[in-house]
Amino acid sequence: MEAVTLLSKLDVDKHISVEIELDEMDLTSAESKATYAQIKEYVWNKFQLKVSTLYIAQIKRKCGIELREHYNKSKKEKQIIPQCTPEKEEAIMDALRHFKMI
Repeated sequence: MEAVTLLSKLDVDKHISVEIELDEMDLTSAESKATYAQIKEYVWNKFQLKVSTLYIAQIKRKCGIELREHYNKSKKEKQIIPQCTPEKEEAIMDALRHFKMI
């Protein structure tokens, strides 16, 4: 972050060109692949099923794809969490395979 700060203080008449080959980047397959919106769109276009981000997260977790911490957690102690149906699970799995996330 310090490098970015220092670079932002440079004179506007000076330019720095940086070229990064995507092959050299160290990303996990999940980080370099589809967003939740892209997965939802794929599932809708192929199966005409609406899937929630909750269902996508459940299936990603089931496949061992690491998820980030979310910050809008419920404060209820005994909450009912809906579970993904087998039909929607298979559609999400198909999307994850399509985007080469599994």
